[in-house]
Amino acid sequence: METTEKIVEAYVRYVKGWATIPNIKCKGQYEIDLLAIDPVSLDRYHIESGVSISKTHSKLTAKPYSESELKKRVEAPKQRRTVGYFAQRKFGAESVVNTLKKYGFLPGEYSKVIVTWGWEDDVPIVAEELKIELWNFKEIIKEIADTFHKERTYFTDDTLRTLQLFSRAVK
Repeated sequence: METTEKIVEAYVRYVKGWATIPNIKCKGQYEIDLLAIDPVSLDRYHIESGVSISKTHSKLTAKPYSESELKKRVEAPKQRRTVGYFAQRKFGAESVVNTLKKYGFLPGEYSKVIVTWGWEDDVPIVAEELKIELWNFKEIIKEIADTFHKERTYFTDDTLRTLQLFSRAVK
C-alpha cells in the first residue's frame, strides 16, 4: 500500500468515521485501492488514489485516455493522470466490477472517488458526467491536521500518528 493510500485510508477511518477495506486484489493485475462504508448512512465508496507531485504530471487531466499509449513507457505517466484512465481501468475494468459485486458494491449503488493532487479546470465537468467525485489530497492533509493537531489521543495507526505529530510540530 502506497503512503498516499494509507493517508487516504486514515482520513476516511478517523476523520469521516467510515469502515474500510484497503488493497483488494482483482484478476488480471487490477487492484481496488480502498472500499469504504459509512456505518450511519450505509453509503458505499470505491476510492482510488492517484497522487503525483511531479512538475509535469501532478494534476489530473481530461485528456483522452488510450490503452495502447498506457503500454508505452514514456506515455504511461500521462495516461495514468487522466480521468479516462480511472473511469475505464480503475473503476470500469470487468475484474474490478466483478470483485466489487462480491463485496456488495453493485453498479450504480456506490460512489466512485478519485483522490489526486489537484486537477485541470475541465476535469470536474468530465468527472461529473462520469459520476465520479474528486477529492483534493492537499485538502485531506489539511483536514487531518486541523482535526488532530490538538488531540492528545495516542493513535496506534502509524500513518495517523505521524500526521498528528507533524501537524503539532508545525502549528
